Amino acid sequence: MTDFVTADMQERLIQGVHDAGEQVLKVYQEDFEVETKADESPLTEADMASHHALVALLEELTPEVPVLSEESGEIPFEARKQWQRYWLIDPLDGTKEFISKNGEFTLNVALVEEGVPVFGIVYAPVLDTTWWGQQGLGAYKIEGGVKRAIQVRELPDPEQEPWKVVGSRRHGAAEFETFCAELPHHERVSMGSSLKLCLVAEGQADLYPRLAPTSEWDTAAAQAVVTAAGGEVLDAQTLEPLRCNQQDSVLNPWFIVCGQRDGRWEKALKEALRA
Repeated sequence: MTDFVTADMQERLIQGVHDAGEQVLKVYQEDFEVETKADESPLTEADMASHHALVALLEELTPEVPVLSEESGEIPFEARKQWQRYWLIDPLDGTKEFISKNGEFTLNVALVEEGVPVFGIVYAPVLDTTWWGQQGLGAYKIEGGVKRAIQVRELPDPEQEPWKVVGSRRHGAAEFETFCAELPHHERVSMGSSLKLCLVAEGQADLYPRLAPTSEWDTAAAQAVVTAAGGEVLDAQTLEPLRCNQQDSVLNPWFIVCGQRDGRWEKALKEALRA
């Protein structure tokens, strides 16, 4: 359990993320230009407005804790590997969803300790919904101003109720199809950004296999929510928990998010990895 994030800090962080979301919404509701970064991913003024707002918030609240943002300049691993505790943020996760104006984008803020995301906030401004979780304190959803505790659901008997498998709108189609073909009776749900992990955290989905590239800032905040809700985010090859800041690259391995482990989906995952 992390005791670094106090109840007062939780409130200030959530309010600060909501304030940054307001800046994002102002851009979202207007015409905006789209730039292309060196890795060919899109960038808008909303990404940068959120980045500056969140970094300023964290530097004010915890000036002693380093911050790594998707929109930060590159920080060498030689420096990062010294960090025992740091903030990891994605100012706008799902920029393509933002550009297509389907509302499925989020602001993600995670606290990482010794490589483990121990606290996270995921805020979807258009949906007016926030998920947050803290190691040892559980996970919560705030929707329309109403807060409630959330947890993963028990994996149902697929002969009685289909498993719910969530997938990306845009990535990993062939491997995802192989995975699903090996599963017992199931239904599929498509969703953008880190909302997919939040669906598992709140028991609206059972599995989310991510068989395509992501970066640590894409997943850390939602991973903290999932684990606080009783689920796991596992390396697809090793089935060990995903960890941050363990290597020079900030790319994640392929992974799977689950409410609970089961030999049937583990077998399906092995088949997908062979595909």
